[in-house]
Amino acid sequence: MIGWLRGRVVALHSSGTVVVDVHAVGYEVSLASSEELRVGDDVELFIATQVRADAIVLYGFHAYDDREFFTTLLATPGVGPSTALAALRTMSTERLRAAIEDGDAKLIAQIPGIGAKTANRIVLELRGKLSEPAPLPSSRRPPGVSDIEEALRSLGYAPGEIRDALEGVILPEDESDALRTALQHLRRR
Repeated sequence: MIGWLRGRVVALHSSGTVVVDVHAVGYEVSLASSEELRVGDDVELFIATQVRADAIVLYGFHAYDDREFFTTLLATPGVGPSTALAALRTMSTERLRAAIEDGDAKLIAQIPGIGAKTANRIVLELRGKLSEPAPLPSSRRPPGVSDIEEALRSLGYAPGEIRDALEGVILPEDESDALRTALQHLRRR
């Protein structure tokens, strides 16, 4: 299963799909939001993979929380990928989460493809079961870590390898010291 992609946008479609070149392989991804993307842009997407009898479909999200919320919506009877994607295209995850928790089926029913019956089902199934998004482990790291991670990737280290080696490590403020410390932790693995 594909969970994350990083590459360059090579095509944008009016349907909300984008083709991302990842090391000379083009992945077609249906996006919850393609705003601000242009051909040639570098992009990182969290991916929800749906395997059907006739296709493997990738749905892309700029935030991990959006991907998780999409997956949660799919667990609701009567809500398929197109409906869940339409929900996230119509309103933010935070607003949709609040509408569900407040029992505001009328607001949810304004989403294209969701009628009153499905909106009520979403509220019934998910109300009280949604928690605030947990921060990603990387969000607990000090500012500048993304620069260090990028430098380590350019040295050939894999993102998972970097994440595992730096989990819980407090890096120095100085970038060169931080890189040196990160390399020491990677070598120990």
